[in-house]
Amino acid sequence: MQFGLSESQRILKDNARKFFATECPMSEVRRIAQTETAHDESLWRKMAAQGFQGVVIAEEAGGLGLGHVELAALAEEMGRALAPGGFLSTITAAAAIAAAGSGRYLSGIAAGTVRGTVAFLESTASWDPEDVKMSGLTGEKRFVADAATADFLLVAARDGGELALYLVQPDQLRITAMPAIDLTRRLYKVRFENARGDLLARGVAARQALERAFDVATVALCAEMTGGMQRMLDIAVEYAKTRKQFGKPIGQYQAVQHACADMLLWTESSRSAAYYAAWALDSGSPSEARTAVSIAKSYASDACREVGNRAVQIQGGMGFTWENDTHFYYRRAKASEIAFGDAAYHRERIARIVLNERRAGATVA
Repeated sequence: MQFGLSESQRILKDNARKFFATECPMSEVRRIAQTETAHDESLWRKMAAQGFQGVVIAEEAGGLGLGHVELAALAEEMGRALAPGGFLSTITAAAAIAAAGSGRYLSGIAAGTVRGTVAFLESTASWDPEDVKMSGLTGEKRFVADAATADFLLVAARDGGELALYLVQPDQLRITAMPAIDLTRRLYKVRFENARGDLLARGVAARQALERAFDVATVALCAEMTGGMQRMLDIAVEYAKTRKQFGKPIGQYQAVQHACADMLLWTESSRSAAYYAAWALDSGSPSEARTAVSIAKSYASDACREVGNRAVQIQGGMGFTWENDTHFYYRRAKASEIAFGDAAYHRERIARIVLNERRAGATVA
């Protein structure tokens, strides 16, 4: 059994690391984070020229037609670099469109000329499709990532009581910025007043498209969180080697060594879980894939928070100052912890999957 990346996957990962080191150093991340939308058009177009936005979009739609392991490899390097902007929100919308059997906007997304996002959460902030209440494209969606820079919104709403997905243009919506802990990704409140939209899917098809899109996005997010954890670990270890107390580097003290060892354990375990979930999306059964995705997210949600805590503690609080890069990664970790469901949500999801499988087995028997 092969547990490592293939040669082509390693090449993709290495090229992505070199690209972001050159085009998106922390000085550039800081600059973009202080803009109104945390989006830089030049960086977005350069990413598209590398094929990043189209990594899992089919070749006939202008993408690279690669798998979710390749997406995870790319996302890990984006997390390491703390790449700002709407990549995650756009690939989520693209995954939902593809899962619904449509090709709308996919070629533009792959080419870097179109950006999208998913308007899903409401006042309950629940990621369960059953909790979608907005009807008739009238109402309010909250925590919509990158809505101000999106060329379209994929909106979850009710149509005659059934779940439905609509493609809606932003020019007919009222979009208001919301506070966000992650400065590299903006969140918005979107108000709908009898908006017009193109129906993408409804009923079971809409739910399946959303679930598939959220699984794809969650795998990418887990890989991205792993990249961020790795970078926080690297910063903390480098600090521990150079910061001296009582005449010797603090990295020589066991308490600091234990903290770094814990960070390494959480990072490596999160990486294994994320890549297995990515493989399961490509090769496993639907049930196996859903379970693997939730295992990865439940673990990484806790791990990224703990790694961030240790990184700040090792630096004696300096890690949360504006001058230190760690606090940017910690902000991303805290935002990612709850995005697409926190650890408690995904543990409950695993329990439901197992229960449903047992019930199905009992019925067959």
